[in-house]
Amino acid sequence: MRFKDILLAIMASAMPVPLLAQTAEPAAANDPAAFDTEINAILTKWMAENHIPGMVFGMVRDGRLAYVKGEGVQDNTAKRPVTPDTLFRIASMTKAFTAMSILKLRDEGRLALDDPADRYVPELRGWTYPTSDSPRITIRDLLTHSAGFVTDDPWGDRQQVLSQTAFTAILKAGVTFTRAPEMRHEYANLGYAILGRVIANITKAPYRSFVEQRLLTPLGMTASGFDVLAHPKDKRAVGYRWENEAWAEEPTMKDGAFNAMGGLEVSATDYAKWLAFIVSAWPPRDGADTGPAKRATVRQIIRGVNNAAVFHRYATDGDKQCPGTVSYGMGWRIIGDCDYGTVLAHGGGYPGYGSHVMVLPEYGVAFFALTNRTYSGPSQPVWDIAALLRTKGVIARRGEPVSEDLASFYTAAQTVWSAGTVDALQGRVAMNFPMDRTSANWAKVLAETKAKSGACETTAAITAEGAMSGTFTWKCEKGSIEGTVLLAPTKPITLQALGFAFEGKD
Repeated sequence: MRFKDILLAIMASAMPVPLLAQTAEPAAANDPAAFDTEINAILTKWMAENHIPGMVFGMVRDGRLAYVKGEGVQDNTAKRPVTPDTLFRIASMTKAFTAMSILKLRDEGRLALDDPADRYVPELRGWTYPTSDSPRITIRDLLTHSAGFVTDDPWGDRQQVLSQTAFTAILKAGVTFTRAPEMRHEYANLGYAILGRVIANITKAPYRSFVEQRLLTPLGMTASGFDVLAHPKDKRAVGYRWENEAWAEEPTMKDGAFNAMGGLEVSATDYAKWLAFIVSAWPPRDGADTGPAKRATVRQIIRGVNNAAVFHRYATDGDKQCPGTVSYGMGWRIIGDCDYGTVLAHGGGYPGYGSHVMVLPEYGVAFFALTNRTYSGPSQPVWDIAALLRTKGVIARRGEPVSEDLASFYTAAQTVWSAGTVDALQGRVAMNFPMDRTSANWAKVLAETKAKSGACETTAAITAEGAMSGTFTWKCEKGSIEGTVLLAPTKPITLQALGFAFEGKD
């Protein structure tokens, strides 16, 4: 990260942000409301192309809903407009709440992630596995979709209304595996439904009770929940499917045995509180842990199975942009992106609803969109708006803080360059340093590099990659110096490597 990016990040975090997109005052440059026209164009174009009755988009930053935009209607009969308080089913984005519930139970010592699932769900004990050497399914396998179940979106989504008794009968009968457990990732709603049963059996209460009491209530998500039929009708977005060139209303599915995989209903106002909690876990730091789960626990959701695949962004022309990697963590898809760094993302597809969420821990922001059309996952507009706001400087990558030790050794590196020797490092280097290059050879290499570069401006700040390493760039007469400082993991701290690489002008 360059100094300009760090400066933008500091500016972004320092500026106040409005609750709503509309504002009477001219928007600041780092305020998303300054680009309301461009955001609106992205949303309305996508809605028209995909026949979306209603939609809400939100951005979360600094612990609040920094921007929200409602478009269209929450029902086609009364024509009530979508607002930040309109309730949408978020489908598979519910899985993040289920995973966090499992991690909370782990923190409380009530289960371990590598425990066999049949320890908590006895109906699994009589299952016939696909091979004699298949391992028993663990809690971790269910969290990461690596239990050997087949992808089941069409079937799984319609099991939402299944009774607990009927679900028990399915489990007792056993399932047909598509492969042995732990061989690869394959998205299966069944696995998360079983996790809901794990939670219920351990707590001796319905799954939804744990989520509502231990996550939603502490976060102040008072409008959200699983009993959608009890929610105010005038607040709920009616779900539609598009067929025969017209909208047809989907039946409202009551809360049932598969709710742990996709039954939660939220408003944008409420969901922003959840995302603010998730984003607040980064970066690691000292201080009180006041959330419904520890920050370290939240950060563990990015740890999943090592079944990474090539990822192309969901954005417009994403296949033409730099590819990344994707794997499944715990209730989230974990993406490694060349610009955004680590990305937590997930979609939600459901009869009557579609949703998408994108969390950027290294930027301190999150984006989401909720719609009321069957399987209308709004990933494209979410990623397009994120790209717009990044390009405009509204969001910027946070810089790693420069530790005192790193700053001290960077000062020494500047002295080394100026003097042309490593004498200033005497007594401060690791045992490998003189073995890797002698003092005489250091003087030779420094002289040769300085001859290539010409005079250099050496006052640029170092960019930390962690507390123990950093990079710097010096502009020179004939090009630039790309430098590195790498400290050794010793006490007292010493220098294990120093680099001054010359890059000529094009």
